[in-house]
Amino acid sequence: MRKLNRKVLLTASAVSAVSLLLAGCMGGGSSTGAWKTGPDIGGGVIYTFDGDKTGPYYINDEAHNMSLNNGREPTKAELDAWDTDIMAGYVYQTDTTVRPMPEGSGSVSEGEELYEAQCVMCHGDFGSGGGGYPALSKGHAVNMQKTLKNNRWDDPDADGPVRVFGSYWPQANTMWWYIRDGMPHPKSKTLSADQTYALTAYMLYLNEMSIDGELVDEDYVLDREKFVKIKMPNEDGFVPNIKGPNALADVRKFYNENQHENFAAQMVPKDGPCMENCQDATAEVVRIDGGITEFNPPLSAERSLPAQKAAVNPKEVYVNSCAMCHDSYLAPGSAEWAGYTAKGMDKVYENAINGTEGGMPAMGGSSLSKEDFKTVVDYIISGK
Repeated sequence: MRKLNRKVLLTASAVSAVSLLLAGCMGGGSSTGAWKTGPDIGGGVIYTFDGDKTGPYYINDEAHNMSLNNGREPTKAELDAWDTDIMAGYVYQTDTTVRPMPEGSGSVSEGEELYEAQCVMCHGDFGSGGGGYPALSKGHAVNMQKTLKNNRWDDPDADGPVRVFGSYWPQANTMWWYIRDGMPHPKSKTLSADQTYALTAYMLYLNEMSIDGELVDEDYVLDREKFVKIKMPNEDGFVPNIKGPNALADVRKFYNENQHENFAAQMVPKDGPCMENCQDATAEVVRIDGGITEFNPPLSAERSLPAQKAAVNPKEVYVNSCAMCHDSYLAPGSAEWAGYTAKGMDKVYENAINGTEGGMPAMGGSSLSKEDFKTVVDYIISGK
């Protein structure tokens, strides 16, 4: 998110703080006072209770005065188990305990090996993306960061903004944390700290980044001491400021002072856009006589059929795109498939093509046609 577009990105800590604030405010109340004080986080209007109304609406006293079961306070052990995020600055504090990033180290070459084994099937060769999953790299991070300022309405030929890890993310700790806690899909939390450092080092390498003036090359080894020296190119490219203990107050202040701007696109005039009878009655309408006579490039008269594609090898597709998950469950020819095929093959095909909430990505993350992918499904079910 860059300054030009005026969008907001909340860190995990900011989102958590907002959630706690709202949870505390919604814990009960009555019609004798405001249910929430202070400006809304987005600069909107907060109505207080006035008699039997709040703003233009009548108050539901039964709803506001009912008894709520808010559960219990979590124990210290529960908080310690949940509190696994790695905050910006790479040190976070709970009460009086300061927790640095975990000890460990990993090399770029080790990260590449892990990536090829557990990540490439979704994120593509060298982090290029594919199959509906995001790209992680597009080359030199500093050069790519500069593209965030490109706007095609000023220069139609300019490259659009490139929003990948190296160019867009403001803090490297987000990559480390997400790899450790969320990857690889669907086997999250299976990577060690050393493996997480190795994969993060590989991401830095793919984005051609430097740490403390040293280029991250194929032999680079990343550890905690080096990690805290990472400076992301787009660290200061976000508005409003969401850093520090006054982050929520800063966000509220920003939106309250900029209420007439459209943060998702260009500024909209305060008097609003024209909605009808917008054409100047005296404007001259120019029409093209004779239609279009030239095409650039010229129209093609080629009528030959496209070359025949090679037949899909379902076993090869399985090894490259499916084995990581299906070797442990619903493997090719497994008797476990009987519980799914009993519902009919149409349902099996539908789930495979569209994906499921249980973690099956659409088309297995492949770029095959639906008919070709069905042959892969047939192979996994039958084992031959």
